[in-house]
Amino acid sequence: MENQVIETNADVTVITAGELLSHWQGHRKLSRKVLNAFPENELFGFSIGGMRTYAALAKEIIGLTSGGISGIVTGDWSTKPELDYFDTTADIKSKAELLAAWDEVTEQLDTLWPQIPAARFAEVVKSFGQWDNTVIGTIQYVMDNEIHHRAQGTVYLRALGIEPPAFWERW
Repeated sequence: MENQVIETNADVTVITAGELLSHWQGHRKLSRKVLNAFPENELFGFSIGGMRTYAALAKEIIGLTSGGISGIVTGDWSTKPELDYFDTTADIKSKAELLAAWDEVTEQLDTLWPQIPAARFAEVVKSFGQWDNTVIGTIQYVMDNEIHHRAQGTVYLRALGIEPPAFWERW
Protein backbone atom coordinates (compact mmCIF):
# COMPACT_ATOMS: atom_id res chain seq x y z
CA MET A 1 0.00 0.00 0.00
CA GLU A 2 2.80 2.44 0.68
CA ASN A 3 3.74 2.65 -3.02
CA GLN A 4 0.17 2.84 -4.24
CA VAL A 5 -0.50 5.68 -6.69
CA ILE A 6 -3.79 7.38 -6.08
CA GLU A 7 -5.30 9.07 -9.08
CA THR A 8 -7.32 12.19 -8.39
CA ASN A 9 -9.49 14.45 -10.46
CA ALA A 10 -8.05 17.60 -8.86
CA ASP A 11 -7.04 19.08 -12.21
CA VAL A 12 -10.35 18.47 -13.98
CA THR A 13 -12.31 21.57 -14.97
CA VAL A 14 -15.81 21.20 -13.59
CA ILE A 15 -17.28 24.65 -14.20
CA THR A 16 -16.79 27.22 -16.94
CA ALA A 17 -16.55 30.96 -16.41
CA GLY A 18 -20.04 31.32 -17.89
CA GLU A 19 -21.42 28.70 -15.52
CA LEU A 20 -19.77 30.49 -12.58
CA LEU A 21 -21.40 33.77 -13.60
CA SER A 22 -24.76 32.01 -13.90
CA HIS A 23 -24.26 30.50 -10.43
CA TRP A 24 -23.40 33.92 -8.99
CA GLN A 25 -26.33 35.60 -10.71
CA GLY A 26 -28.60 32.88 -9.31
CA HIS A 27 -27.46 33.83 -5.82
CA ARG A 28 -28.00 37.49 -6.64
CA LYS A 29 -31.56 36.78 -7.83
CA LEU A 30 -32.35 35.03 -4.57
CA SER A 31 -30.73 37.76 -2.50
CA ARG A 32 -32.84 40.32 -4.39
CA LYS A 33 -35.96 38.30 -3.53
CA VAL A 34 -34.99 38.41 0.15
CA LEU A 35 -34.40 42.16 -0.12
CA ASN A 36 -37.74 42.67 -1.84
CA ALA A 37 -39.57 40.66 0.86
CA PHE A 38 -38.78 43.27 3.53
CA PRO A 39 -41.32 45.94 4.40
CA GLU A 40 -39.52 49.24 3.81
CA ASN A 41 -39.66 50.41 7.43
CA GLU A 42 -38.18 47.10 8.64
CA LEU A 43 -35.56 47.03 5.88
CA PHE A 44 -33.94 50.18 7.28
CA GLY A 45 -34.82 49.79 10.94
CA PHE A 46 -34.95 46.14 12.04
CA SER A 47 -32.00 44.21 13.39
CA ILE A 48 -31.31 41.48 15.89
CA GLY A 49 -28.65 41.50 18.57
CA GLY A 50 -26.97 44.68 17.41
CA MET A 51 -26.32 43.40 13.87
CA ARG A 52 -26.73 45.81 10.97
CA THR A 53 -30.06 46.25 9.22
CA TYR A 54 -30.70 44.30 6.04
CA ALA A 55 -30.50 47.57 4.09
CA ALA A 56 -26.93 47.99 5.37
CA LEU A 57 -26.12 44.35 4.57
CA ALA A 58 -27.59 44.70 1.07
CA LYS A 59 -25.52 47.84 0.52
CA GLU A 60 -22.41 45.87 1.47
CA ILE A 61 -23.35 43.15 -1.04
CA ILE A 62 -23.89 45.81 -3.71
CA GLY A 63 -20.57 47.47 -2.91
CA LEU A 64 -18.51 44.29 -2.81
CA THR A 65 -20.01 42.99 -6.05
CA SER A 66 -19.56 46.30 -7.87
CA GLY A 67 -16.11 47.03 -6.52
CA GLY A 68 -15.06 43.41 -6.96
CA ILE A 69 -15.99 43.04 -10.61
CA SER A 70 -14.67 46.50 -11.42
CA GLY A 71 -11.39 45.82 -9.63
CA ILE A 72 -10.94 42.46 -11.30
CA VAL A 73 -11.53 43.88 -14.78
CA THR A 74 -10.19 47.45 -14.58
CA GLY A 75 -8.08 47.64 -11.42
CA ASP A 76 -10.48 50.26 -9.98
CA TRP A 77 -12.03 48.73 -6.84
CA SER A 78 -14.55 51.54 -6.26
CA THR A 79 -18.29 50.97 -6.42
CA LYS A 80 -20.78 52.10 -9.05
CA PRO A 81 -23.14 53.52 -7.92
CA GLU A 82 -20.77 55.20 -5.52
CA LEU A 83 -21.84 54.48 -1.99
CA ASP A 84 -20.45 53.97 1.45
CA TYR A 85 -21.91 50.57 2.16
CA PHE A 86 -20.90 50.69 5.83
CA ASP A 87 -22.69 54.01 6.43
CA THR A 88 -26.29 53.15 7.25
CA THR A 89 -27.50 56.76 7.04
CA ALA A 90 -26.07 57.89 3.70
CA ASP A 91 -26.60 57.26 0.02
CA ILE A 92 -29.62 55.03 -0.40
CA LYS A 93 -32.67 55.93 1.64
CA SER A 94 -35.53 53.89 0.15
CA LYS A 95 -36.26 50.33 -0.85
CA ALA A 96 -36.79 51.46 -4.46
CA GLU A 97 -33.33 53.09 -4.52
CA LEU A 98 -31.77 49.98 -3.02
CA LEU A 99 -33.42 47.70 -5.60
CA ALA A 100 -32.38 50.07 -8.41
CA ALA A 101 -28.77 50.02 -7.20
CA TRP A 102 -28.95 46.22 -6.98
CA ASP A 103 -30.16 46.03 -10.58
CA GLU A 104 -27.49 48.48 -11.75
CA VAL A 105 -24.77 46.28 -10.26
CA THR A 106 -26.34 43.16 -11.79
CA GLU A 107 -26.02 44.84 -15.20
CA GLN A 108 -22.46 45.91 -14.38
CA LEU A 109 -21.58 42.30 -13.53
CA ASP A 110 -23.07 41.03 -16.81
CA THR A 111 -21.22 43.73 -18.78
CA LEU A 112 -17.78 43.36 -17.18
CA TRP A 113 -17.67 39.58 -16.68
CA PRO A 114 -17.00 38.70 -20.35
CA GLN A 115 -13.96 41.01 -20.23
CA ILE A 116 -12.11 38.70 -17.79
CA PRO A 117 -9.51 36.74 -19.77
CA ALA A 118 -9.33 33.05 -18.81
CA ALA A 119 -5.80 33.35 -17.39
CA ARG A 120 -6.88 36.24 -15.15
CA PHE A 121 -8.84 33.92 -12.82
CA ALA A 122 -5.56 32.43 -11.52
CA GLU A 123 -3.76 35.78 -11.15
CA VAL A 124 -3.10 37.22 -7.71
CA VAL A 125 -4.51 40.70 -7.11
CA LYS A 126 -4.66 43.00 -4.10
CA SER A 127 -8.39 42.60 -3.56
CA PHE A 128 -10.06 45.89 -2.65
CA GLY A 129 -6.57 47.24 -2.03
CA GLN A 130 -6.50 45.18 1.17
CA TRP A 131 -5.21 41.62 0.73
CA ASP A 132 -3.56 39.39 -1.84
CA ASN A 133 -5.88 36.80 -3.34
CA THR A 134 -6.42 35.11 -6.67
CA VAL A 135 -9.17 36.53 -8.84
CA ILE A 136 -11.20 33.32 -8.41
CA GLY A 137 -10.61 33.51 -4.66
CA THR A 138 -11.88 37.10 -4.64
CA ILE A 139 -14.99 36.09 -6.58
CA GLN A 140 -15.62 33.25 -4.13
CA TYR A 141 -15.16 35.64 -1.20
CA VAL A 142 -17.72 38.07 -2.62
CA MET A 143 -20.23 35.26 -3.25
CA ASP A 144 -19.68 33.75 0.21
CA ASN A 145 -20.17 37.17 1.81
CA GLU A 146 -23.45 37.59 -0.04
CA ILE A 147 -24.71 34.15 1.00
CA HIS A 148 -23.76 34.88 4.63
CA HIS A 149 -25.64 38.20 4.66
CA ARG A 150 -28.63 36.74 2.81
CA ALA A 151 -28.88 34.16 5.59
CA GLN A 152 -28.99 37.00 8.12
CA GLY A 153 -31.79 38.57 6.10
CA THR A 154 -33.66 35.27 6.10
CA VAL A 155 -33.43 35.13 9.90
CA TYR A 156 -34.65 38.75 10.09
CA LEU A 157 -37.64 37.94 7.89
CA ARG A 158 -38.56 34.92 10.03
CA ALA A 159 -38.26 37.05 13.18
CA LEU A 160 -40.67 39.52 11.55
CA GLY A 161 -43.14 36.71 10.81
CA ILE A 162 -42.45 36.84 7.05
CA GLU A 163 -41.81 33.63 5.13
CA PRO A 164 -38.52 34.15 3.27
CA PRO A 165 -37.93 32.87 -0.26
CA ALA A 166 -36.73 29.28 -0.26
CA PHE A 167 -32.95 29.02 -0.49
CA TRP A 168 -33.17 26.91 -3.64
CA GLU A 169 -35.22 29.52 -5.55
CA ARG A 170 -32.22 30.97 -7.34
CA TRP A 171 -33.70 31.01 -10.84
